[in-house]
Amino acid sequence: MYEKHFISEAVTRSASTDVDRRKLFTMLGVAGAGAAAATVLGGGAANAAPADAASDATDAAVLNFALNLEYLEAEFYLRAVTGEGLTSKDTHGTGTYGTVSGGHEVKFKSKTIAKYAREIARDEREHVRFLRGALGASAVARPKIALDAAFTAAATAAGVIKKGQKFDAFANDTNFLLAAFLFEDVGVTAYKGAAGLLANKTYLDAAAGILAVEAYHAGAVRTVLYSEAEKNHSIFSIVQKLSDARDSLDGKSNDDQGIKSKSNPSNLVPTDKYGIAYGRTTGQVLNIVYLNPKSVTKGGFYPNGVNGSVNASGGATS
Repeated sequence: MYEKHFISEAVTRSASTDVDRRKLFTMLGVAGAGAAAATVLGGGAANAAPADAASDATDAAVLNFALNLEYLEAEFYLRAVTGEGLTSKDTHGTGTYGTVSGGHEVKFKSKTIAKYAREIARDEREHVRFLRGALGASAVARPKIALDAAFTAAATAAGVIKKGQKFDAFANDTNFLLAAFLFEDVGVTAYKGAAGLLANKTYLDAAAGILAVEAYHAGAVRTVLYSEAEKNHSIFSIVQKLSDARDSLDGKSNDDQGIKSKSNPSNLVPTDKYGIAYGRTTGQVLNIVYLNPKSVTKGGFYPNGVNGSVNASGGATS
């Protein structure tokens, strides 16, 4: 597991923002969206358990790590349903600000899939706004994101397309669903893995809420993909290739699952033998979004890396 003390040390080394040196919230007298979010999701500032400076620094690092991922998801879904991404008011912050390349509005044939996409896009945008509000001035900026190039690289590595071909995640309903599948399962495992790193109960409650939403998203995407695959069986094998590709990137474990297997004619909810969802460390998550099984600090969907002190992928021992 990506140990809590490692993250705390990373924050101490960077010490780039006030929140890395003091409490995220003072619990009393906090202004703005962060206070409102804490009140709604944590039962009010008075009910939140106080934490020491070290644990708050850890929480800040974890929340900023999550914010980087939410930027990516929000940009993908918003572009798919509107042709445009996040506005400037939702993207600036500490660290290096980056632009987004690729993506365009999907011409959905299915009204149902279009409705699902719009709902998920709205949720992901609100996740960005919530995390930015909770972090305040210490929220990291949106890093540089490469959608088209990374989707093509991922599809090529998975064997979905041949080298030299392009995978347009926004070309049609099926491609959109496959791209969403690539993201959503990773989002669920990321929040599951990071939950244990949060010391403050208010933030843990909020993270649990976001985890639940990401799980709903993943379940919806997997269900619709399964329905599409029932009409076109080749989709089953494509999904499995994407799942295998994720597994090849995040270390020695063999947890990732497609939507069908020999033992499970339908596998809409990926779990272990006890029916429990698995998690990924921050390093494993970055292995996947960087599209690199080695320990690196950039690549794939984030050409210049993510912002914040939790920015290195896990390497072969994840």
